[in-house]
Amino acid sequence: MAFPRDTTLADIGEFGLITEMTKHFAQGEQVLVGPGDDAALVRVKQGHVVVSTDLLVEGRHFRRDWAEASHIGHRAAGQNLADIAAMGGVAHSMTLGLALPSDLPAEWAVDFAEGFAAECALVGASVIGGDITGADQIVISVTAIGAVAQAPVLRSGAEPGDVLALCGRQGWAAAGLAILKRGFRSPRVLVDAYRRPQPPYAAGPAAAAAGASALIDVSDGLLSEARHIADASEVSIDVHTAALTVPDELNAVASATGADALAFVLGGGEDHSLLAAFPPDVELPEGWTVIGTIGEPGGEPVTVDGEVYEGPTGWTHF
Repeated sequence: MAFPRDTTLADIGEFGLITEMTKHFAQGEQVLVGPGDDAALVRVKQGHVVVSTDLLVEGRHFRRDWAEASHIGHRAAGQNLADIAAMGGVAHSMTLGLALPSDLPAEWAVDFAEGFAAECALVGASVIGGDITGADQIVISVTAIGAVAQAPVLRSGAEPGDVLALCGRQGWAAAGLAILKRGFRSPRVLVDAYRRPQPPYAAGPAAAAAGASALIDVSDGLLSEARHIADASEVSIDVHTAALTVPDELNAVASATGADALAFVLGGGEDHSLLAAFPPDVELPEGWTVIGTIGEPGGEPVTVDGEVYEGPTGWTHF
């Protein structure tokens, strides 16, 4: 690092910070013009362009006392990369907007950039530009740009008779958040799952190639995302709890906090697992597990084991 560790953003300034951060952002072959101009210029060799934008607000989406700057960088990138995967695509370019307090240590911003860049590197995405401004709290805006080789997989393609399948960890981040809210830091594996999710990026394109009829990223909660598929596709969905995995660690946290371990899985978000509908004759790609069925519309859009679920179904923003 080119400055003392007690340096604040007020000391280093906007352009000094940009210089330090962009050192961590390698540029891929699709980038014709990267950071440093009025806008970036990228090329797409084939397929469709897919774009997703997300915001993270300090105190609402993350807390600095719960996660290191690099972890928050991983999370900020990961939730957008997962959105591109949920269309059956692969992200290749990212833009990053930051609103930061002037007394924030510059080291925090650089560590954030390192984590952000490291997560992007998992799929080969380049950070091609963005913006930085002052604010009373940290606000992070990320836009991901990707490509799908074939037609994108939407939420609206599920058909009665399809199966519902899940890929990736589910409920781990929710359990980790419950631990942090209680002031604890263990089981560490669950806290780490909240701090740095592990979205199954490759599972999205694999599902698309296999013939998935609908696809979505589980960002807010398994049941709430299933509801999005049900509403968009005009179908009903029944989730089978016997097919869901509830790790011992989730049971331990539920026992210690008086929570329901299954509720972490059904209503928890931020693991960024992928949820998809597949025609019944499709051989599911590696890592995908059937957890439910798609039925005719009518009545409750989403049920659990054939019954209306009374617990929380996912995060609500307002």
